[in-house]
Amino acid sequence: MQSMTGFGRAEHASEGIIARVEITTVNRKQADIHFNLPRELGRLESSLRKMVLQVVSRGRVNISIHLEKAGADKQALGVDLERALALEAAFEQLADSLSRPLPLSAQDFLKTPGILTLNDSTWDAEEALEAIHPALRAALEKLIEMRRAEGADLKADLLARLHLLEQEVHHIMQASPLVTSRQRELLHKRLRDSGLEIDLDDERLLKEVALFAERCDISEEVTRLSSHFGRFREYLDSPDPAGRSLDFLCQEINREFNTIGSKANDAGIGQKVVTAKTELEKIREQVQNIE
Repeated sequence: MQSMTGFGRAEHASEGIIARVEITTVNRKQADIHFNLPRELGRLESSLRKMVLQVVSRGRVNISIHLEKAGADKQALGVDLERALALEAAFEQLADSLSRPLPLSAQDFLKTPGILTLNDSTWDAEEALEAIHPALRAALEKLIEMRRAEGADLKADLLARLHLLEQEVHHIMQASPLVTSRQRELLHKRLRDSGLEIDLDDERLLKEVALFAERCDISEEVTRLSSHFGRFREYLDSPDPAGRSLDFLCQEINREFNTIGSKANDAGIGQKVVTAKTELEKIREQVQNIE
């Protein structure tokens, strides 16, 4: 089991390029992958995305890729003289059209893409890929290692909370048979207070108690809860992503507790249901972190 939160960083040097890759992931219902890499390498995104999707199925993934030419002078600048002359000619043409001076400033040259470039600002895609692939794989391995470690912590916490839910269900089952007997005594007391003496074995009284017991029967809900708890553990032990399945199970467990609370007609059981739902909400919050 993996968490959706993680971090991985790695670098790799090919013959002429050093690639540094940094990956961060946070919670997201779907896989949402974003790359930050040089513009001229944008066409590599598709193949790099496939690499990431092989190991990440959910979460927002931010991947920053920084490239550096080995041994290059980082301060050296390249000048595209033709592009600069073309810009100057365009300004002169515009000035003639407007019949007024239109001076060209240094800032205009700086703002125009491609006139001034760092010596490592242009990249050959194939050469860059030779450095990026190993760095990305290494960063993904570190990311998965961290996500699995956090996933193990989440699993331990979820199992402990699941045990608390099972204890509450056990207490509810112990209290459930007493509800019917208390209702029987309450009915008899009301009849006595009304001046009507009816034997406890009176058919009418027994029928009323039987109807009440049927309405309050929670055995089906408890059976389904036991099944949900077992399936929950199976998903926690599964090597496959289980976040969506666990989230669905939490909804089903919540539905069963709601039904128990409405059918039990008992303040004590109602309080146990509230306690269980409070713990279940903590479980649901943790499940949102699972891939």
